[in-house]
Amino acid sequence: MFARNVTFQIKPNQGSAFTSKYQKDVLPILRQAPGFRDELTLFRNNNETVGITLWEKREQLDAYTNNVDAQVVKLLEPMTSGTPDVRTYEVSSSTAHKIPVA
Repeated sequence: MFARNVTFQIKPNQGSAFTSKYQKDVLPILRQAPGFRDELTLFRNNNETVGITLWEKREQLDAYTNNVDAQVVKLLEPMTSGTPDVRTYEVSSSTAHKIPVA
């Protein structure tokens, strides 16, 4: 399993709009993506948002990144500033997904 960590800077007073847009437009896109397993969104008081998505296989994550990610960034662009910071990790363990410690 692989995790994709994306950090966004949310423009002032755009937190609610970002959340609404994410739930209405981005989550359905993710749910249709082959290999998508789960998503977690985290907010900080400084308008930083982190989205963590989990994927079955690296190839599926790469396909999403190469073919769909630009569309998602464009959807969220009116509420964000700067370029999202994207990092990919191999999941070493997960209690929620019953992945034992490697």
